[in-house]
Amino acid sequence: MNYKKMAGTAAVFVFADQHANKPVERQGEIWSEEELHLNTLPAELNPKPSMASSLALEGLESYDPPRHGDLRDVSALNARFVYIDGIKGWVEVATTAGAG
Repeated sequence: MNYKKMAGTAAVFVFADQHANKPVERQGEIWSEEELHLNTLPAELNPKPSMASSLALEGLESYDPPRHGDLRDVSALNARFVYIDGIKGWVEVATTAGAG
């Protein structure tokens, strides 16, 4: 899977080839799973409350600092993001049908 950094964010990465039906701007180069350290995820992720937008993910630093493996749904994108400590950022992950 390839990723691009979401425009207007410091460290939120979305799938490079999805969200065509939503106003998602991507910028910069293409990143690979390896470059984003997805291989370092723990076996069990830590589900956290949903967020309205991906921009809200970055605001967590001040009041609910994320930890490696935190998982949050973002309703505006109908997407799921996991926090990767190695990059200090959020990366979109594939959702499984029926997963909550």
